[in-house]
Amino acid sequence: MTTSFTAFRQQVLARLGSLSMYRLVLTALATLAVIALALSALGVIVSPTPWEILVSFVVLTVVISVVDAVAQRILRLPWRVESSLVTALILLFVLRPGYEPAAILGLALAGALASLSKYIIAWRGRHIFNPAAFGAAVVSILGAFGALEWLGTSSSWWIGTPSMALPVALLGLVVLWRTEKVRVVLVFVVIAVATAVVRQFVQAQQFGLDVDLGTALSFAVLQTPFLFLGAFMLSEPLTLPPRRWQQFWVAGAVGVLSGWPISVAGLFTLGQERALLIGNLIAFAFALRGSVRLTLRGRAFITPTVQELTFEARGKLRFLAGQYLELDVPHRRPDARGTRREFSIVSAPADLPTLRIAYKNGDQKHPSSYKLALAAAEPEATLAVTGTWGDFLLPRGQAPVLMVAAGIGVTPFVSQLRQLQLTGQTRDVVLVYVASDPAELAFRDELEATGVPVIVFTRDEPAALPPHWSWAHGVRLDAEHLERVVADLPTRHAFISGPPRLIADLAPALHKARSLTTDAFAGY
Repeated sequence: MTTSFTAFRQQVLARLGSLSMYRLVLTALATLAVIALALSALGVIVSPTPWEILVSFVVLTVVISVVDAVAQRILRLPWRVESSLVTALILLFVLRPGYEPAAILGLALAGALASLSKYIIAWRGRHIFNPAAFGAAVVSILGAFGALEWLGTSSSWWIGTPSMALPVALLGLVVLWRTEKVRVVLVFVVIAVATAVVRQFVQAQQFGLDVDLGTALSFAVLQTPFLFLGAFMLSEPLTLPPRRWQQFWVAGAVGVLSGWPISVAGLFTLGQERALLIGNLIAFAFALRGSVRLTLRGRAFITPTVQELTFEARGKLRFLAGQYLELDVPHRRPDARGTRREFSIVSAPADLPTLRIAYKNGDQKHPSSYKLALAAAEPEATLAVTGTWGDFLLPRGQAPVLMVAAGIGVTPFVSQLRQLQLTGQTRDVVLVYVASDPAELAFRDELEATGVPVIVFTRDEPAALPPHWSWAHGVRLDAEHLERVVADLPTRHAFISGPPRLIADLAPALHKARSLTTDAFAGY
């Protein structure tokens, strides 16, 4: 059951991987907006009305787009229209829609604040708070304190209605599958629902009311915005800490505060978007996100299709072997995927301040604007690392390890094996290396120097293999052949870095290992 689920999961991820993250989230939110509009027109959703939804969306889109465009022009940053639309759609579901002048002013203010927070409340180029949550929270708090009595909107979270629960859950699952944050958001939802149920029973007891578990659960799941908050806001990678255990702590804290909103001065509560802002602060404390400058020292083709870039880090950069970084390459007229990409780090932490990444040139006929800009970067160019993330880390201790790499997926293993070598550690490791052609076996010299046994799966036999390397005689790597070449697989911790389809194919064998850690090329 687990094996088939993993295979299915990786096949879905392979299909989703063709879409950029911004485009996928935008598509999901736009679909929710269309569904909500249709249900409102049919009278299933009584409030807001179709006109309120349409007018509110137009106001939010125009204001956020204009503020983003102006701010990014001043800061000489590329304008990402998809980011503006995502923020507008999230605010549409969080705030109370309306078309009266006061409502329009309130929506406009919330949109402007959400957009400005990306640039004003930021640390070295990265925003600290979820923009939509910040805009909604400020407007709601100002209205609660009577500072802006003329505002005609506040947080309502009208998306938390029974008729929208299933669409939110299904589309949210697609987004979470793509970002591999299903478990993090599941922790949040379970804690939020459990806390909300306990709160209902406590309040019922205080007021002498009767409530049954089924009713309490139904209300907590179907009539709260927990599903939307988790899937489309809490899961935002830019405001999550780098390690999964840290993400679980943030999810738990936001879940408790959302499920049992704490009253502040009797005027407003620390629920929903304000709970998320507190979670953002916890995440920031975990990560203290900072932009480290990298100076490009050189580039070289290490295979016919793979380039390696060598940088010198300027600033305090910390990472663990196997983690990845996000590299910002600003350029004019970026395409839909924007100016940031994630790269596994090739070099070891012990190599700092030297840092290396590698990437495949990919589609030469229709390269992305990002890859064109990266290819045009000259030596001494300065780029920014906006964060390091990942849990693709070797287990502690001396348990045997199996590494399975496909093509450029070998990069995190190079970092890990090099770190072991530079720090004088020995470990029982076997590397299975898959490539389309012997010429595409990258980092041969570095891997050979580690002394780790390598089993090569290529169609043709590579020339002059080192003594501790072996060729799989041209067979295709699948579950059956993996078990054949790694007879002691059940004793090893398995790590696989490659495309989701390969992970799906190998799932029947890999699940026989002591543990399985995957690093699929999903991207963001």
